[in-house]
Amino acid sequence: MKKGFKKFDELVKSLETLPTIGKKSAMRLAFHMVMEDSLGALKIAHSIENAIRDLRKCSRCGGLSGDELCYICADEYRDSSTLCIVESAKDILIIEEIGEYQGRYFVLDSLDERIKVLKDLVQKEDIKEIIFALTPSIANDAVILYVEDFLKDFDINFTKIAQGVPTGVNLENIDTISLSRALNKRVKI
Repeated sequence: MKKGFKKFDELVKSLETLPTIGKKSAMRLAFHMVMEDSLGALKIAHSIENAIRDLRKCSRCGGLSGDELCYICADEYRDSSTLCIVESAKDILIIEEIGEYQGRYFVLDSLDERIKVLKDLVQKEDIKEIIFALTPSIANDAVILYVEDFLKDFDINFTKIAQGVPTGVNLENIDTISLSRALNKRVKI
């Protein structure tokens, strides 16, 4: 790039580091911020700065929090006997958006580091059910089996979210594992 475009190029390269943002999208975003909505860009920059400074992992579940405990873990009206295991703090936000689950969460983003934390949590609280809300895969099936075995000494009911054919998707677009599971786990109507 020419010398006059160095700062623009730096902005584009920074935007490209974001997930799902390629070079063309980064250029469009950078141009919009610099040339069309610089005030909006400054608001975004300020919001990013505030989020980085003020947000952290919840000490209990590993989710996104502004305090030591997230609002879910701090809510005494949540069902503390049900624990939903997810892969990422982002998954908590997705499930919470639905508004139907009233239990608590646990982020299992690193099996080696978090499995002992999970066991300590199960020992301290009266957890009756663990729901696995993990991306369906053979690797995650192995994780589920490992966690079940690790917690076998506790009286816990283990479940996982249903999987199969998504609404509105043609059968020709479904992978064979999902279709097989949908057939094997069919429900009576």
